[in-house]
Amino acid sequence: MEEYATAKQPLLLHTLPPSRRTLANRAFALVYTCAILAVLCRHAAAALGSATFLSFVTSVTFFIADLVLGFEWFSAQSFRFRPVHRRVFPENLEKVVKRRDFPALDIFICTADPYKEPPMTVVNTALSVMAYDYPPEKISVYVSDDGGSQLTLFAFMEAARFASHWIPFCRKNEIVDRCPDAFFGSNYSQSSETEQIKKIYESMKSSVENIVKRGEVPYEFIPCEQKRQVFNKWTKRFTRKNHPTVIQVLLEAREDKDITGQSMPNLVYVSREKSKMSFHHFKIRVSAVMTNAPIILTLDCDMYSNDPKTLHRMLCYFFDHKIKPNLGFVQFPQHFHGINKNDIYATAVKGLFQMNPIGFDGLAGTNHYGTGCFFSRRVFFGGPLFFVGPEIPELMPDHVAGRPIKSQPVMALAHHVASCKYEEQTNCNWGAKLGYRYGSLVEDYYTGFRLHCEGWKSAFCNPRRPAFLGEAPITLVDALNQTKRWDVGLLEVTISKYSPITFGVKSMGLLMGLCYANYAFWPFLSIPITIYGIFPQLTLLNGISIFPKVSDKWFILYVFLFMGAYGQDCLDFMSAEETFKRWWSEQRMWMLRGVTTHLFGFIEFASKHLGIATHGFSLTSKVVDDEQRKRYDQGIFMFGVHSPMFVSLTVVAIINFIAFFGGLVKVVLTGIGNADQLFVQMFIAGFVVVNCWPVYDAMVFRTDKGRIPTKTIVISICLASTLYIVASFMLGHY
Repeated sequence: MEEYATAKQPLLLHTLPPSRRTLANRAFALVYTCAILAVLCRHAAAALGSATFLSFVTSVTFFIADLVLGFEWFSAQSFRFRPVHRRVFPENLEKVVKRRDFPALDIFICTADPYKEPPMTVVNTALSVMAYDYPPEKISVYVSDDGGSQLTLFAFMEAARFASHWIPFCRKNEIVDRCPDAFFGSNYSQSSETEQIKKIYESMKSSVENIVKRGEVPYEFIPCEQKRQVFNKWTKRFTRKNHPTVIQVLLEAREDKDITGQSMPNLVYVSREKSKMSFHHFKIRVSAVMTNAPIILTLDCDMYSNDPKTLHRMLCYFFDHKIKPNLGFVQFPQHFHGINKNDIYATAVKGLFQMNPIGFDGLAGTNHYGTGCFFSRRVFFGGPLFFVGPEIPELMPDHVAGRPIKSQPVMALAHHVASCKYEEQTNCNWGAKLGYRYGSLVEDYYTGFRLHCEGWKSAFCNPRRPAFLGEAPITLVDALNQTKRWDVGLLEVTISKYSPITFGVKSMGLLMGLCYANYAFWPFLSIPITIYGIFPQLTLLNGISIFPKVSDKWFILYVFLFMGAYGQDCLDFMSAEETFKRWWSEQRMWMLRGVTTHLFGFIEFASKHLGIATHGFSLTSKVVDDEQRKRYDQGIFMFGVHSPMFVSLTVVAIINFIAFFGGLVKVVLTGIGNADQLFVQMFIAGFVVVNCWPVYDAMVFRTDKGRIPTKTIVISICLASTLYIVASFMLGHY
């Protein structure tokens, strides 16, 4: 009977039931949209009926601020229109497809700087995926070193030797934490075998870290003459931005065996040729020539595998015939270890990486988030209904790479396609129509967007045990710089011919276009947040009311808009099994980003397009200082360095503090009538003051290295005073 039922009803690999809150979300969206339109009409009417130029400017200013806020809220409702919660059944996978028929997998691990991204961090990530519960001969790991560091290459030479012990150890003992650093940092079961493996790991780690301290690889550390020749490429002319291609096969599945005699995964170090005179987009070409696996996994260097069964979950989508034809990629969420209890910098970015993808998934599928993403190689060569061919047959997605990867023809061709001149000699479709899509600092967002526009679908897989774990910034300046980099990249997409609000809506439909537009217009939030962070407070200090009185019927509408937006956001956050304190950190950072990263992202973007030098792409450091870690774990904000972003933040904090307590004194002296008129402005100032408490603490009470520098405070006081004087002069004519 069981066999008969199976024959009649194929085994499920995955399901996607809709959220129970879908109808409630749509009803609330309708009501709230009407409220937004009502407020915008009020601003427009006030502007048209203005008696003075200043009152007209005030009405127009708040019309623009509420229009931007309204658009961001409205576009966010696309995520809530049809959220789904996918579920996979990996236990059914090997009943549907035999293990020997599992597809090959190419894994890209990208790194760029051995001092900001320590080689041992990259090594741990690589070892965790090399030890997947998967046929090892079908796994190829490519370490893409954009910094061209001999230190990273040496680290992986050491890692290749350790892997021959680590992989069979994990397989034999069914280890779940297959990242060595995570495993040895846990409460693992001790045995003589485990201690021996740990001893080998510690020896490798010590060797690598000593080399990093030296800053170079001495010959005596390389016992093999053949491997020494590779390091001869690092001459005095070799720099991060100007060097030849370096491709080194460290392990080959056909030849190399682990200590039990089983095949090892392929492990290849790749550093593309770099020249100040040209730029190229090589990301998938080298792997196409060498192994050309039909599925590609992209990983950040610090995002190690946390579940050896992840590939089985991924295959539940790629082997589901209902969605397979148009399925372009499967995205796993970004999770981070080491985040403190209340996530004070909101670096988990819960909405972006875990909540919004559920809404995306009910439409055409989630966006690409840079790491933890499994692509079908075919997606990089045009849409499901059209094919964009590469220049040579060896780069075709269906090309069978049958030669040994160390063979001279394969290595020669791999060096050729990784060279700067390769794209100059072709039709230059790479980065535009072929491969990863470039043209923005947020190439992950842009690539996912373009793939969806071409007709590909995607799936979001969020298992209970995180598939990958990475490192998040633990200092405020790192967290803000990371978001500022995103802002610049998003603006590059927003004003391009591929803008989500135009090209996106036309290609994908209204809802998917609005989802992408919600992200693309993030930097514009600097406009309303800066306006609401300064303008009401300056008018409050001058005793001028610009919002409805408490006794006015419009006051109820403002209360509904505030409580509705924050209430919905809090409900979504709590439904995702998070705490209220973490939600509070999230909304606080939303405000702080408005006057820091979004604002300075605009400035850097404008400077870049005016030809003014900017910092360009900067890595988030993965090196953690012990004192920084200690204070972060205690939930204490770390400022410590002077930054223009801290100046704008401190200015807003000072103005709101003075406005709130100044307004409070004014109400006490003038009576209840004035409180009725100025209540909304006092509430806004008070709300900002509560959220800026870490700023006041770092300005006044702190004496450690994490306090706001005196230089920043002095500049901020001068700017705040100037704003008050100018505003008082202008508002005297209101």
